[in-house]
Amino acid sequence: MSKRMKAVDALADPAKRYTLKEAIGILKQAPKPKFDETVELSVDLEIDVKASDQMVRGTVVLPHGTGKAVKVLVFAKGDQERQAKEAGADFVGAEDLLEKVQGGWTGFDVAVSTPDLMKEVGKLGKILGPRGLMPSPKAGTVTMDIGRAVKDVKKGKVEFKMDKQGDIHLGIGKMSFAPEALEENGRIVLEAIWKARPASAKGRYVKTVAISSTMGPGLRLDPAEGRAEQL
Repeated sequence: MSKRMKAVDALADPAKRYTLKEAIGILKQAPKPKFDETVELSVDLEIDVKASDQMVRGTVVLPHGTGKAVKVLVFAKGDQERQAKEAGADFVGAEDLLEKVQGGWTGFDVAVSTPDLMKEVGKLGKILGPRGLMPSPKAGTVTMDIGRAVKDVKKGKVEFKMDKQGDIHLGIGKMSFAPEALEENGRIVLEAIWKARPASAKGRYVKTVAISSTMGPGLRLDPAEGRAEQL
């Protein structure tokens, strides 16, 4: 084990369940690599992953952004095309972009579309789907309010969705962020996951929560972090 990893290991107590604030403080103490690490939350849900009515997903706007410049592609025509450009979309168009993506190009982070173009966009499923780039009404990326959708994504709107194991992994910022900014971003995400609890889900719902940086320790949090009083 390297000196750096020994120093990292010494900071964390694997038996302890930290508050979000405490855990971020420990991550901040870890020796830093030569790049700006991503800070990620990992939430393990105790639900029936095979039940269609227990899918957990949603969107949330991180108040301090993700720390990453997000490239937004918009499939739109006419007035919506103009709105997209004014809102700061990186790529805007219809037939030309559809053809470009069909050829395998995916040089963007989020795709947004007007509803009238989704029939054509849907044909790109084999390219966009596996990369998590397919526009979706549930994620707010299929809409006529293109300007607002682009601005939200640029400000830090992210989508969370459980995987086949019932886990959610989501970046909440960079290690260069102030501790308070990481804490606020993290709390917003955890609150959103608690609010997305399916009505049919029984039992404790959130099994475990952990926070980590790219090269830092993984720290277990109190599973009730972010749970609203009314729940």
